[in-house]
Amino acid sequence: MTIPTLHTDRLLLRPHTLADAPELARLAGAREVAATTLRIPHPYSVADAEAFIAEWHGGVNERVAFAIVLRENSVLLGGTGLRLEKEHQRAELGYWIGTPYWGKGYATEAARAVLRYGFEVLNLHRIFASHFSNNAASGNILRKIGMKHEGQLRHHIVKWGQYVDLELYAMLESDLPRSA
Repeated sequence: MTIPTLHTDRLLLRPHTLADAPELARLAGAREVAATTLRIPHPYSVADAEAFIAEWHGGVNERVAFAIVLRENSVLLGGTGLRLEKEHQRAELGYWIGTPYWGKGYATEAARAVLRYGFEVLNLHRIFASHFSNNAASGNILRKIGMKHEGQLRHHIVKWGQYVDLELYAMLESDLPRSA
């Protein structure tokens, strides 16, 4: 299965292309973005972006990744995706938005579309996500898309030499609101 392009009111979620690499490196390379994510290193170079695109490019297999772009002008805003665990019919949702675009609801809109894609197209049973305990904005996004808080994983990861607590959220397919 190839990665589709998902459409929302303001956004297109599409596969990354190598042409995205310079802007991806600029946006993901912001220390503020790396500080709120587990898997984005800092510094983040164009070579890192190219390697990410090459690794995640192609069909839906273990992972699916989308570039988040504005519908009106194709400006790259960030990224989102799912890490699939097919044997358990579940996936981990991840997302990030470049700092110039924070606070505009783009992450919520993109995450909601990926959630629907995971349940309705990939036939997942459970989608989960976590955020650093000090990143309240990400918790707000997860609640807005209908995920339920399941608990805190204390000192679960090490980020920049410090132990970090994670807040765990999830949604089951049966929790997804049905379209009218």
